[in-house]
Amino acid sequence: MITTLSLEEFLIRSAGNPVLDVRSPSEYQQAHIPGAYNLPLFTDEERKIVGTAYKQQSRKHAIRHGLDFFGVKMRAMVEEAERLLKAPAFKNQAPVLFVHCWRGGMRSNAVAWLLDVYGFEVCLLEGGYKTFRNWVLDQFEKDYPLKIVGGYTGSGKTLILSQLEKEGETVIDLEKIASHKGSAFGALGQPPQPRQEMFENLLAVALQNAAASGRTIWLEDESQRIGVLNIPAPFWQTMRQKPVYFIDIPFDPRLDYITTEYGCHEKERLVNAIIRIQKRLGPMETKTAIGHLLENDHREAFRILLAYYDRLYGKALYNRENIGSLLNKIPVSSVDTVSNTKSLLACQSVST
Repeated sequence: MITTLSLEEFLIRSAGNPVLDVRSPSEYQQAHIPGAYNLPLFTDEERKIVGTAYKQQSRKHAIRHGLDFFGVKMRAMVEEAERLLKAPAFKNQAPVLFVHCWRGGMRSNAVAWLLDVYGFEVCLLEGGYKTFRNWVLDQFEKDYPLKIVGGYTGSGKTLILSQLEKEGETVIDLEKIASHKGSAFGALGQPPQPRQEMFENLLAVALQNAAASGRTIWLEDESQRIGVLNIPAPFWQTMRQKPVYFIDIPFDPRLDYITTEYGCHEKERLVNAIIRIQKRLGPMETKTAIGHLLENDHREAFRILLAYYDRLYGKALYNRENIGSLLNKIPVSSVDTVSNTKSLLACQSVST
């Protein structure tokens, strides 16, 4: 049986079940619904051939080409769908397959027909991935009950987010979604960043899940750019209008923290990271910081960099509109995650 679902129904009902994206591999790699599997009806080259036939000849010619490609894959596609349904992640779920293509057209209908004939229960996404993308962009226009964890570089803000989650708070870790810690050194020790479209998809789903809790959503204070990715402008503007709980830690404990955090990385990668910001850091400070690294004096190198990032963050923070009414400073003495999280929660409880 084939059931066509609206996006809202599709997202709800597909939770915990296999979602099959039947678009070509390059379409899927560009971005997809988080958690979806790629079961392509056509390869990239086959899709090009079918599309050219549709434009230059006719719809029927395109379908004939498509059938040539589809026919030899039918058994393999059925077996792959069957394998997915038997995977440990889905063994306790009802055997339902959720299928979509780009616009909910011939590709998803063809695969749904095949899976239905074989005996699977199939749900189709009305409007396809295009409808999902429109939904994603709509999520960034909404207002959310956000609270922002602020603080200079080396304040352990990401650790506080993790601790807040352990305390039962609702958290979105933007840097985890972006696979980047935000600074010139943010890619060190991280997997490759997703593409911009995929980052937006992941963030939109995270926002939907967080909003469903009905509670305050905690995020780390970020510049709009995280590595090569941009936080969608409407959502970033929303973030800038929300209360900031600034973990105010003295310079030296933060210097100790980042020296430990980043000092373990290869010297060459650290030098390259400094070179990437040399125009803003300045020629003299760039030369001096690199010199300290080459002499294995990581602490003095990071002292220069930390002072630079403090100036940068302070300027961005105090240029924010209405920051006087939004900023809540929480003076603490060290990078102590548990203690600082308790101080933050006590502060926000008083200020709410």
